[in-house]
Amino acid sequence: MAPMTVPTLLPSLPTSPVAASYARLSEAFPGLRVEETARGARLPRGAGWVPAEDLAAGGPALDAFLAWDNAQVLRDHGRQARPDVVASFGLHRYAWPACLLVTVPWFLERRVPRLPVGAVSFQRVLGRMAVRVEEFACLPGDPAAALPGARVVADEEALRAEVRASLSAHFEALLDGFGPRLRRGRRALWGMVTDEVVEGLWYVGTLLGEEERAMAELEELLPGTTGRKPEKPYAGGAGFRALPGSEGPDGVPRATRDRAACCFFYTLRPEDTCLTCPRTCDAERVQRLAATA
Repeated sequence: MAPMTVPTLLPSLPTSPVAASYARLSEAFPGLRVEETARGARLPRGAGWVPAEDLAAGGPALDAFLAWDNAQVLRDHGRQARPDVVASFGLHRYAWPACLLVTVPWFLERRVPRLPVGAVSFQRVLGRMAVRVEEFACLPGDPAAALPGARVVADEEALRAEVRASLSAHFEALLDGFGPRLRRGRRALWGMVTDEVVEGLWYVGTLLGEEERAMAELEELLPGTTGRKPEKPYAGGAGFRALPGSEGPDGVPRATRDRAACCFFYTLRPEDTCLTCPRTCDAERVQRLAATA
């Protein structure tokens, strides 16, 4: 078999409004590296790269993308997963890093890139994403407001609305491709996206030593707790809560949440559910957190 061709890494643009955020993301989480292309330049294809717009089209590119997940299930679990379960795994493996492309620059620098599916390409074997940022939102007084493509919004709430709009535009298109494979209603699909938005930034915020701020920001970004309606099309909110019995030496309980949607991993291993799955009781969550502390 011929060796895999590794594409040349794309240089970061010195004037990019999000380059510093993407660099901090890669430093905290080396499993993901984000590269930027110049305005108007083509994104990488081939050698394992798949453009997001090809996944959104739902054709042969998505078939090939999900074939990787199907092979992984057979290799790691020795059994065939249902096609909708395979599609669920594939969506998760794309959506988790894709959400960070928007939420991390917002969290770190208060800059929100607009990334339609035509502006993102994914190389999951190498843990790489390529993006082309041509438009972004920022707050008044941000030095990046002088850069091409900048759009100044009034305040923090307006910037949160930009985060929600950027992500929803990207995933509205992407779910058109994945939706028929997943065989779920639109609300359930948006529940999956909601979980990826929340749990991705929560995890990275923890790596950056800012878990509490990440949780607080996510609660404002995606409300949905008692008395607060979730922002459509998102299903539910961040929904963090204290986990009784998980108190550390400081007496403060660990945080947890209940996912809005299910990844169906239990169909392969019923005894092994996600830590934030509603099927996982609080006592088991405490036990598992203690075992990995």
